[in-house]
Amino acid sequence: MPRISADLTFADRLGSWRVRWGIGRMNYIVPPGLYAVGRPNSDSPVLVTANYKKSYDSVRSVLAERDCWILVLETYGINVWCAAGKGTFGTEELIRRIGASELTKVVSHRQLVLPVLGAAGVAAHKVKKETGFNIRYAAIRAKDIPQYLDSGMRTAPAMREITFTTWERVVLIPMEFVEALKPTAIAAALLFFITAMLQDRNAGFLAVCGYVGAVAAGAAGTPLLLPWLPGRSFAFKGVLTGSIWSIIFYMLAGGSGWSRFMALAAFMILPAVSAFYALNFTGCTPFTSRSGVKKEMKVALPAMACALLAGIAIAITGMAI
Repeated sequence: MPRISADLTFADRLGSWRVRWGIGRMNYIVPPGLYAVGRPNSDSPVLVTANYKKSYDSVRSVLAERDCWILVLETYGINVWCAAGKGTFGTEELIRRIGASELTKVVSHRQLVLPVLGAAGVAAHKVKKETGFNIRYAAIRAKDIPQYLDSGMRTAPAMREITFTTWERVVLIPMEFVEALKPTAIAAALLFFITAMLQDRNAGFLAVCGYVGAVAAGAAGTPLLLPWLPGRSFAFKGVLTGSIWSIIFYMLAGGSGWSRFMALAAFMILPAVSAFYALNFTGCTPFTSRSGVKKEMKVALPAMACALLAGIAIAITGMAI
């Protein structure tokens, strides 16, 4: 079976950086199966993870100078938490992978160590019934695995606490920008063409700056300011960051010289754009639920669409007068 190193190479770190920017994200995988770190024997612990390479690398990189087995499940390049929700990091796949790797012949014990965030997808009693292996949940973060192993496989309260610090939010922003890049480029090109045709190139340039700024306010401003923005709704938080940007843009672009139509249009369109990209960020957070997001979308998306269409109509009217 493959024997792997706990040391990450430059290529590993480069690959991690690339997927943060959405480059080759869905192909960043390792083959499922059983891997050996160090020189494990029949008594060595078995850690279970997903075949998304960032998840796999996170686990092996904390096992320096340790002898462990890593059982990698087929999650089709999805991380543990998301795969548990989708069912790929789940009971059936775990049972299947135990059999395919002939794990019962490799280890003498019957203990599997799973990440806490994988618990939603695994029915431990079924795994026990089908394979004889008991499930133990270690920690949320891979960096806590050494402490977990050294403490006799005991999970400290802090290991079960989810954090969402400023840095943890910042590292998610590049993916948001990459996802927004293509639609933003198309919308900006159309906006410039239409505005330049109805007015002039300077107006088209200003319109593009306002739009791109609103995208940045929603995709970056909202994550950065998340704990300090009031309300639970991500769309509402996006409206707030979009409104702040609208005021800044109004002041920088000489809004005092605009017509009332154009000023009103800007203060309707820009917060709506920001709210849309802020709502996209719900999929990156550790405290939103699927039902809650659906509920918010039912209210927020029609409101955004109405504000956007009304703003466009007002802007066209202002330019035509």
